[in-house]
Amino acid sequence: MNSNVENLPPHVLRLVYKEVSALAADPPEGIKIYPSEEDITELHTAIEGPEGTPFAGGIFRMRLVLGKDFPAVPPKGYFLTKIFHPNVGHKGEICVNVLKRDWKAELGLKHVLLTIKCLLIHPNPESALNEEAGRLLLEDYAEYESRARLLTEIHAMGGTSGAPQDPNDGPQPKKHAGDPMKRAGPSAASVPAALVDIRPTLFQICPYVNPKTVVEIKQNT
Repeated sequence: MNSNVENLPPHVLRLVYKEVSALAADPPEGIKIYPSEEDITELHTAIEGPEGTPFAGGIFRMRLVLGKDFPAVPPKGYFLTKIFHPNVGHKGEICVNVLKRDWKAELGLKHVLLTIKCLLIHPNPESALNEEAGRLLLEDYAEYESRARLLTEIHAMGGTSGAPQDPNDGPQPKKHAGDPMKRAGPSAASVPAALVDIRPTLFQICPYVNPKTVVEIKQNT
């Protein structure tokens, strides 16, 4: 994708450079920033799969691309690591409201990164790009969890193309300590692990999540 450095006003470039530098120096927990000195309009990151989800133990590479109308228009987000997720298309494109109708210029890149990490904790089947993943999330969570975990193990763990080139750089993959749904007992077998294990935390770190949607997912599983 072509650089938009020459298309952005100098004051916007200064603000982007300042925010990216701050994020690289003090990144959000579980997120590593890889700024480019040559092209500040394309930001590469690595997101650690949240515990209690099918993505736990994986490192997911992602990029944000700032268009010529940024920050009036939101950046575009893409997963570079293959992932089975309702809101990630087959080419890695990410569908989340903060990158569409809920975008505000003052939100900033940190908010975008945190929202995408929250999307790994609580997918939104109402805006699915991967229709099969969205259907399984609502109708057969055990199968969804199995498919998502399999792709995590294949593509996001242990020196794959989705991991940082330097094994000591960025969040490190963790061995997954068992199946959280099995630990929760038979009565929770069809409930998303993220909602069983970390539901209180979910609404603290993901304020955009609609509690009604969470309840609907639990009732339909």
